[in-house]
Amino acid sequence: MNIQAEANRLREAEKNKQSIEPLTDTFPTITVDDAYSIQLQQIEEKIANGATVVGKKIGLTSKVMQDMFQVKEPDYGHLLDHMLHIDGEDISLDSFIEPKLEFEIAFILKDDLQGPGVSLIDVMEATDYVVPAFEVIDSRIKDWNIRFEDTVADNGSSARAIIGGHPTPIETIDLSHLGMVVYRNGKLLDTATGAAVMGNPCRAVAWLANALGKYGISLHKGEIVLSGALTAAIPVHEGDTFTADFAHVGSVSASFTREGDAK
Repeated sequence: MNIQAEANRLREAEKNKQSIEPLTDTFPTITVDDAYSIQLQQIEEKIANGATVVGKKIGLTSKVMQDMFQVKEPDYGHLLDHMLHIDGEDISLDSFIEPKLEFEIAFILKDDLQGPGVSLIDVMEATDYVVPAFEVIDSRIKDWNIRFEDTVADNGSSARAIIGGHPTPIETIDLSHLGMVVYRNGKLLDTATGAAVMGNPCRAVAWLANALGKYGISLHKGEIVLSGALTAAIPVHEGDTFTADFAHVGSVSASFTREGDAK
């Protein structure tokens, strides 16, 4: 398997909105290290072409998401500047292949975090504030027919992030018991608490810092960290508007259209 060639195939799939067959079918012996190498190769090339890393995303942290994709451990991907949207924006579905939406708690860091050995307490001390967020995930693998190595190579199936709410100091809230209510087109869709993410979203961020440490990568001051979905990912359709209300930290909303580029 050629790391560069597979990174190129995934980049072209993203650019042209044409999905490819699972890497795990084409290369049954692909390893997790191979998959992360493919991911990093894509990120390095995007940076060389002018993109900026603004944070990281953690995926597959909740049992419902692990069950959905039949995996047993989290993964991660990179957030780039062009992937960010603000609360209330209209987002064009023309940018995606088969998008789904996740509802998350985002951490904004005030200090670097470098694994190994990062603890939950370290995460709390390094966090400036938390806000509610959406993540749009989108697989460049055909029909979401993914195994763990497929989504890792595909930058954690990440596509966009929408940041909302109001900055809330982490020491003022209990993230494990933080409640969330989600509405689609004004109708109740789902509820959850922060405990859905590894018992406490801080634990997910600690996992990420330690996982990145294996590759010599740090979480940096000012970066955004999406800590993982509180519920199962929801397919997004034209005309959908989603709002997630989080206790104590505010709400986040976004609408999806096919009317050209997002506003």
